[in-house]
Amino acid sequence: MQIDDRKMKIVQRHLGYTDAEMTKFKADPRNTDVLAISASLTHKLIILEVVESHGCNSKHKIGDRFYFDAFGNLLTERCPKKVCGYSLNAAMMMVFAANEMLFAGIDPNQIRFKRAGCFDVGLECGGWGRIVLELRVEEE
Repeated sequence: MQIDDRKMKIVQRHLGYTDAEMTKFKADPRNTDVLAISASLTHKLIILEVVESHGCNSKHKIGDRFYFDAFGNLLTERCPKKVCGYSLNAAMMMVFAANEMLFAGIDPNQIRFKRAGCFDVGLECGGWGRIVLELRVEEE
């Protein structure tokens, strides 16, 4: 799909690309595909909700939510004051999968394996605690 020059200039400024880099960017059809649907994704939220929690050092509890925009950015102002960095390792794989599904026009809520946990194995296995996150995508 063809993207108008005005939008391309906005993208170039946003990404800090030189003219040569922008030429390379525009040459990849995947980039223009994503740009063509990006406006329809601006009101989508990728949400990872804590559905299990025990012994979490960051004090995450069931119902806590981590919010990401459709482009994979953590929306820190909507998240708990502390976000366990160890939980983000597993979370990012799910966010990436949801992101790719959105770009492909597939409903990410249809993902089959929508739960992941932090890599702390919990007290039973020699760790401290553990949380499990569940993915969903909503309109803002």
